[in-house]
Order: sequence, then structure tokens, then C-alpha cells
Amino acid sequence: MRSSSDFEQVQRAGKRIADNYFSMTFRPNDFGAPRLGLAVAIRTVGNAVARNRVRRIVKESFRLAQHRLPAVDIVVAARAAVKGAPAGALHASLDTHWQKVASRCASSSRA
Repeated sequence: MRSSSDFEQVQRAGKRIADNYFSMTFRPNDFGAPRLGLAVAIRTVGNAVARNRVRRIVKESFRLAQHRLPAVDIVVAARAAVKGAPAGALHASLDTHWQKVASRCASSSRA
């Protein structure tokens, strides 16, 4: 996702899940595939090197998980604990989030 209107729609009408490292907001889309948006703030994470590290980890995790996800728009926001966290912990957190997104979207589409 690249446009601010896409981000606003997800933030306004999406469901939220969070842990110490990441907050995710998601909502179904009409594109037939999952889309990712990132919100990694300088105040939260720090300098460009730290922000880009977090972005790379999130993008890689999304790339590996996207085949398990339904057609949803997802905005991933980094939280302050991300700053000093090891990559393994961030990957584990994201894997848990992807599973929750898949299960919640699947259960809401059945209803």
C-alpha cells in the first residue's frame, strides 16, 4: 500500500492486534491478494539504519507468510521495544501476528 487514503481506510475500519514489538491493523480488500503498509517512526525506532532494519525484517516476514494470508490490507506499526530487540524475536512476533490475521479473517468470512 502506498497511498495515504489506503492507510486511512485500514486505520479507520480495521481490526487491531498488538504485542510489545508490533501493532497490526488489518481489513479485507478487493484486490485478491494481501497488501502491506509500514509505519516505522523515527521517534519510536530511531535513526535511518534502525528503521530500515525493522522494515527489512517486516517485509521479509511478510514475503514468507503472504501465501497463507487472505486478501487483506495490513498496516504494521513498530513499537518502542523493537529498538533493541534481536531479529529472531521480531520474526517470532510477526509469525504470530500473521497467524492471527489469517485466523481472524477466515472466521469473519465464514460468519
